[in-house]
Amino acid sequence: MRTQRSGLGFVAPGVIIVAVLLYAPLLWTVFLSFTDYNGLGSPDWVGLANFAEMFDDGGFLGSVGNTLLWVAGTLLVPVGLGLVLALLSWNLPGGAWLRLPFLIPYALSGIGVGLIWSFILSSGGALDQALGAFGLGGPRWLVDAPLNTIMMILASAWQGVGVNALLFTIGLNSIPKEPLEAARLDGATGARLLGNIIWPMLRPLTTVVIGLSIVASLKTFDIVQGMTKGGPGRASETLALTMYKETFVNSEYGLGSAIALFLTVITLIASVLYLRRQLSSKNEI
Repeated sequence: MRTQRSGLGFVAPGVIIVAVLLYAPLLWTVFLSFTDYNGLGSPDWVGLANFAEMFDDGGFLGSVGNTLLWVAGTLLVPVGLGLVLALLSWNLPGGAWLRLPFLIPYALSGIGVGLIWSFILSSGGALDQALGAFGLGGPRWLVDAPLNTIMMILASAWQGVGVNALLFTIGLNSIPKEPLEAARLDGATGARLLGNIIWPMLRPLTTVVIGLSIVASLKTFDIVQGMTKGGPGRASETLALTMYKETFVNSEYGLGSAIALFLTVITLIASVLYLRRQLSSKNEI
């Protein structure tokens, strides 16, 4: 009994910190999502009115579409390119130096990346001037939708390719050499070696990389805020940016909390479904 009490004494500070910093704000957000609250006075209970207003808002539905585009783009571009870069530099002399330039952008903040690419892609910016020097004209990179979202996904890929390549390289280096040598002796090379030997052994790490990318893309905020602020109008808003604007710009804390709760539920569902599918596939193997 004394040992149990001592153990509880060590655990209690951590439990209290988690409760105060995680669960209390979550419960407060859930409560606010059912209220009308502008940050002053007392919240007024309105039931499901915030959720009804949320789904009746065309701008919100547009941000849902943009967020889904971010999820697809993030899986195709930074994750896909990261895998390609890892495979190309794997076991290559000086491969670490090949990956290094791609890792440097990861040290920048999302806002910093957004500002850099906003300078490049804005109307009359660096890219337009470079094209103009050759007598060429370009589209309105950060104005026309969905082109603006696609360009921001590419900016995000510029930041994330390196770290994905590093993670995939770690996974490749953990593959035992014996199965690879046996497969090569049997004549397996190129795509056959990748599909039958390397990819299955790389699957556990791939599950982690893709899972993290899905969660991060659903919460995309900083690059969009740095490049377009969701504009023009609300054409490039994501769910996280819509939540931020409704809460801290429009002082609609109830509606912002409803969007935050919706985003949390969507992220949780996507994560659970993805992990369950990966675990079931692994059990079948």
